This record gives sequence, C-alpha cells and structure tokens, in this order.
Amino acid sequence: MNLSLSDLSACFEGVIPSIIATASADGMPNISYLSHVVRVDDDHVALSNQFFAKTAANVRANPKVTLILIDGFTGDQFLLDIAFVRSVDAGPLFDKIARQLKASSAQVGMSEIMRLKSADIFRVHGIEKVPSPVDAAPAAGGRPPISLPALASAVKAIERQAEADEIIDNLLCGVEGVLGYGNALVLIQDNHRGCLVTTGSIGYPRSGLGSEVAGSEGMIGAAATSGQTIKVSDMSRVRRFGEAIGLEADGEEDATRSIPFPQLPTAMSQIAVPMLAHGIVTGVLFIESEERLAFREEDEAALEILAGQAAAALRASEREAAKAEPGQPPALVRPATAGREIRVVHHRFDDSIFIDGTYIVKGVAGTLLRLMLEWHLNEGRSEFTNREMRLAAGARMPEIKDNLETRLLLLRRRLEEKQAPIRLVRVVRGRVRLEAKGSLVLEAVANDHPQGSPAV
Repeated sequence: MNLSLSDLSACFEGVIPSIIATASADGMPNISYLSHVVRVDDDHVALSNQFFAKTAANVRANPKVTLILIDGFTGDQFLLDIAFVRSVDAGPLFDKIARQLKASSAQVGMSEIMRLKSADIFRVHGIEKVPSPVDAAPAAGGRPPISLPALASAVKAIERQAEADEIIDNLLCGVEGVLGYGNALVLIQDNHRGCLVTTGSIGYPRSGLGSEVAGSEGMIGAAATSGQTIKVSDMSRVRRFGEAIGLEADGEEDATRSIPFPQLPTAMSQIAVPMLAHGIVTGVLFIESEERLAFREEDEAALEILAGQAAAALRASEREAAKAEPGQPPALVRPATAGREIRVVHHRFDDSIFIDGTYIVKGVAGTLLRLMLEWHLNEGRSEFTNREMRLAAGARMPEIKDNLETRLLLLRRRLEEKQAPIRLVRVVRGRVRLEAKGSLVLEAVANDHPQGSPAV
C-alpha cells in the first residue's frame, strides 16, 4: 500500500504527540516528543523546534531522521523516513506554526515558555504503516461530507441580508445547519477598547452578549491579530479557553461590569475563524464541539467561506446604512412619558450604563445610549439617526465610523435580554427610536472604577 502525506491528515492535528528519533555522528540515539508537525506539501513536513538542542545537534551531524505519526482517530502509527532540508525562522510557515503554538500553549499558561525557535523542514522519503497485533479502532463520530448546495445556500442567505442582526443570525444558522455545530459565537472588533465583543451566539444557557476578549488573548485574539484560523483539536490536553483567560463567574455583571464569556464545559475541540473582508478583520467566529478532532480541513474551509461572506456583508451593510441615513435629525418632539422614574447611570471612564442598578453595556454601545438619552431629555426627541451619532461620538472615538450598526445591535439585544424598561426600535435604515416605560433620569459619574475590575 503506497501512502502519501495527504492520507495522514488526522496525524497532523496534534491530538497525540509525534515522536522524532535522531542519532549523533557516532550513532548514539535520541528520542524526543514533538508538539507540532505540519504537512507543508506532498513531499515535506515541518517540525516545531522549541527546546531540542540535542535533536538539532544530531540533525546537523546526521540528517537521516525517523518520525512517528499517530492517527488521532484510530491510533494507527506511521513511520516516516525523513531528511533535514532547512530551518526557517520567519515567513508564512513559521508564523503559522508560531501562532498555533502560542494559542495552544496559552491554554496551559506556557505562552512565554513555549516560544518557537524555528520551523525545521524535512523531505519525506518513505512512509510505512506500523503493523499492529490488533485491528485499529474505526474512526469514531464519522460525519457526512459537507453539502456544497447547502453551503452555497447559506452563503446566499447571508449575502441577501441588509441588517447586521440578520447577517449575524444567518451566519450562526449556517454554522449549525450546514456543519452541524450547535455552540458558536460571533465576536466583533472594538478597536476603541482593544477587545472583541460577543454580538451573537447559539447553544449556550446564557447568550454572553457583550462579553469581551482582549484583542491578543488566546485563540480568539490570535485569530483576530493574525487573520488566520486557529484551532485546538483535543481540549483534554489543555485548559479550556475560559479557564485560561480567567473569565468571570456568573452573577458578577453588576459588580464587575463584565459579562461572563459563554463556555461549553465538555468541549473537546475549539476553532477561531477570522471574519476577514478586503484584508481587514472585523470579528471572529468561534465554535466549540464535544468531539475530539471535530474540525476537518473541509470544515475549516467552509467556516472560512461563511465567516468571510458575513464580514463582507457587514461592511456592505455599514456602507449602505451610511448612504441611506437622513441628513438631518428628526424634528418630531414627543411629550414626556408618564409612569415610574427610570434611573440611568453613565460611568464616563468606561462608558458603562446601568439602568435601575442593572448593568447593561459599556464602550461604544454605552456612549450611543448616553447620547440618545441626552438628546431625548434636552430636546424632547425620541428618534435619532446614525449620522448624528457618528458625528457626536466621533471626536472621542474616531473609529466610530466602523461597525456602528453592530454596536447598536449589541445595545438593542442587551436591553432586550435584561428586560430593561428602555428599548430601541429600528424605524428605517439609519434611524432608531428610543422607547421608555416611564420618565427618564440620567446621571453622569466621572471617574469612578469598579473594585477589582481593571479597565480594558
């Protein structure tokens, strides 16, 4: 049986460490475990080099090397006869391995220790399957191939949407309907605060809308900063994402102004896919699965197609909304609303908003709500245009020109989720209406800081 590297795709997922055997010039053998082996092409593999001084010295003295790869599904073992070609410490291949190493090692608190020194490229001269006294277990959890018509339909569904909420919802529907993954998040970039904010989710007991991940944190941050897909295929070897970055426990929102990040406690695989359009990352699609090795090469490709289409649709939505925005704010003056008093507190240092003591949102979304409340109280208006919000907030937050629609979406959904006595209603494209179940009181707090909650 002639084997090729493409037949060994499950061996490159990092679920079971690979083994490299070398020998010194005088024949003294040395065996080491490898954290990452990457298929470069049909004839070459690249090995991550973090610590292997002895291995590296042996390779320089004797370039003939044996590599053992293990199939993470079946346990099949393969012997590869390989020979050293060269080392690279820069370039796309090095960056790809370094990102994956950083993301996985961050999960175990070793991102500062597990630093890639080089990617060592070897030519594969032969592949041999290791005989086994027992038959290997068949690959478990075999999933049907992705339906191209279903994928095409999901892409078209995203493309047809004009509003941010519909785009994000259709992206999540595509993830679930086409690929069968039931736990997924969409996080949108907030450049003003240097983080990504959860704006849509499926499959979690609590939505996590408004939860944040620092722009350089773990898999999600790595995907956002690099523009490359990052995955971990066996979470039994690493800490789960939420544990790794110390996300807050449930019930602390009002005290910390931080919303708990949704987690699947039994996750075995995770993948972070950048939402990339015209070279710009607008967000990250993050998915979890209870299966090991859940994300095949074709799954990654399909997720990248869906995420890219959603990113392009969100950019188009922003442009179209800007074109359609009325030039002047509405002149309509509404009478004051009768009913109970609704107390809204705005904290200037992080633009967080509390309504009747309940935390709602912070950052750009908090600023937008404050602006609308001020206009409502000072001018008697209840309808507002995106254009005036951009102009008013732009002096303090220059990037407000980007992703305004997604910030309004987050604000609207958080108000609904918290069952607040205030809600936002979309009137027409580029215009929203503020509705309140009582009379509004706005209190501004200048420079306070919640105990134990560092500003991002």
